Amino acid sequence: MEFLDFLLELDPGILLFAVFGICIFIGVPIAMSLGIGALAAVLFGDLGVSPAVIAQRIFGGLQSTAIMAIAFFILAGNLMASGGISRRIVNFANCLIGSIRGGMSVALVLACAFFAALSGSAPATVVAIGSMLYADMVRNGYPEADIAGLLVVSGGLGPIIPPSIIMVLYCTLTGASVSSMFTEGMMIGIVIMIVLIAEVLFFAKRENWPKIEVKRSAWEVFKIFLDAIPALLTPIIILGGIYSGLMTPTESAAIACVWAMIAGILIYREISIKDLVPIFMKSAKSSAMILFIIAASTAFSWIFTYSGSSEELVNFVIGLNLNKVLFCLVIAVILLIFGTFMEGTAIAVLLVPVLWPMAKTMGIHPIHFGMIVCISNVIGTMTPPVAVNIFSAVQVTRSVRELKIGDIAKAEMPYFIGYTAVFFLCVFSEWFCTFLIK
Repeated sequence: MEFLDFLLELDPGILLFAVFGICIFIGVPIAMSLGIGALAAVLFGDLGVSPAVIAQRIFGGLQSTAIMAIAFFILAGNLMASGGISRRIVNFANCLIGSIRGGMSVALVLACAFFAALSGSAPATVVAIGSMLYADMVRNGYPEADIAGLLVVSGGLGPIIPPSIIMVLYCTLTGASVSSMFTEGMMIGIVIMIVLIAEVLFFAKRENWPKIEVKRSAWEVFKIFLDAIPALLTPIIILGGIYSGLMTPTESAAIACVWAMIAGILIYREISIKDLVPIFMKSAKSSAMILFIIAASTAFSWIFTYSGSSEELVNFVIGLNLNKVLFCLVIAVILLIFGTFMEGTAIAVLLVPVLWPMAKTMGIHPIHFGMIVCISNVIGTMTPPVAVNIFSAVQVTRSVRELKIGDIAKAEMPYFIGYTAVFFLCVFSEWFCTFLIK
């Protein structure tokens, strides 16, 4: 009874986050933790609402056509990886620059950038490109840990270069323009790619990385290009449909799935009709996990707002009299800390509904704030303990010799520093994040 009385005396907002934090600490799945926290606030927070509102908000959280794009992009990425599209993109990238010193590592970065325009997922990019390049690079004399570290950071291009699952999610939560987010994401992704390539060329020269001595004739290069055309058309279809205004992101994602099936089954003939069932099942499981988190977070954020805690937090931050730059820096640090122990999708659905009203009140551009949210979430995939990119890279290294998480984390640091340098440029410069859409 004393514990029950203690719960009844807590502020609903504090109770909401306290129960959520306890659930996370004891290992309850994130989606369930969000729902349990919301239910506890309703039952013990004296809000005057029925527990049935939790179910209503959960179902209501999925009533958005934009959210469907997430499921379609996941399916498209799996179809492309299984249908030979991603491998042909790798072959084409390697053909272009594989003959220079460290050329295969440059090809790895380029392939990750190309695949980013197909999948929108960081761990998917690490696994897809790593499984095709890592073993060959090690056999050719590239340092194992360095290449694994480069793969971890290059995989971070996945959620930045559009289409991006995390960007679609952010726009769904805030009402920001998906096409504007994609436009700026493309520019920032290219900047990150250039920084990584510059670092790779520096280390390749300093440490004498190998280069491929095979000389290809113009006809061989042309044949590789012809073979890659259906694969290269995929990002053109996705992004061209969005930027031209002919299709919404959801429609473009659906068309990408259709094209991936056509290319995989009829053009490259690497998947059959019977192969589609396991691909659909894998995609459905991944989509269900993300959508369940989004749905539960909708109820969580509604309770936080309804209880008045959101308004109190906004007023508190405004009372600190922070300028826009300092506010963005504080938010970036908070998001980076959360990224070390939570998955990016969960961070976005948990914190964006809380933080965006404050950012909006301070006059911060939604695309600028969105880039801070999205890139910080990607950095979280590279930082232990919840570093899904590092765990994915460990899986890839098993094809040669499984590396330890610590070895990969140490090897990624030079590239990680370059990546985070671009991130902090985004934090401190609104112009850098918005000049293409103004």
